[in-house]
Amino acid sequence: MKLEGEQTLLRVHLRSTDKYGMWRSAADTLVERARAQGLAGATVLRGFFGMDVNGALLQEGAWSLVERRPVIVEIVDEPRAIGQFLETVKEIVSEGLATVERGHVLLYRSNKESSPRSAGNLQVPGPVASLSTIPLPEEFPIMNAGETGQLARIFIGESDVHEGQPLYRVIVLKARELGLAGATVLRGAMGFGANSKMHTTRLLELSTDLPILIEIVDSAEKIALLLPFLDEVVAEGLITIESVHVFRYRHNAAKQRA
Repeated sequence: MKLEGEQTLLRVHLRSTDKYGMWRSAADTLVERARAQGLAGATVLRGFFGMDVNGALLQEGAWSLVERRPVIVEIVDEPRAIGQFLETVKEIVSEGLATVERGHVLLYRSNKESSPRSAGNLQVPGPVASLSTIPLPEEFPIMNAGETGQLARIFIGESDVHEGQPLYRVIVLKARELGLAGATVLRGAMGFGANSKMHTTRLLELSTDLPILIEIVDSAEKIALLLPFLDEVVAEGLITIESVHVFRYRHNAAKQRA
């Protein structure tokens, strides 16, 4: 069964080493809590390069027993459910970023028994302004802790280089130099670009140019600082910019002890 409508997408940017309590993974805890609270769906995306909210680089390391890599937890549901879940994010995340944005959802359910509940959270879509379907601060005061910002997504190839360095690394280092809030680099398993050439991880068609997605979050002013550099270094690719509501979480020793 297919359902369609407007919902809210929550994205939480973490490090793979972030914990909740002494041993539990913060990312896994978010997914478990989302499931326990009956949210519509959650996905964990694990990057291989990026930087955290403090500007520290996160990357794969051949000589380190513990790899600090960027992680994104994506959760989708109606605005009210996401608004309530933001308190859970605040509890679990000691350092990181979270964004809330409008999501136009096509929901497929094979189980007809679950369809009425899902349909009740979807509204017939029409002309919708950016951020118009996120939780309201009047109902969820925690929304006042955030600010309006932008999410830039840069789609390139793994073999793209600039002055002898991988292009994804060059872009993240430039974002770090400009003081942007965070960046995550994700490697796709399959895709194609402007030239329609297929890239895949399948052994029979093994490609050394897998699709790469760089996600960078900050204020519109900070994102604008990066755009001239992207115009200069991205020879072939795609860039999208979306309006988001941004929450920044900084280290809180008391919360860590708790």
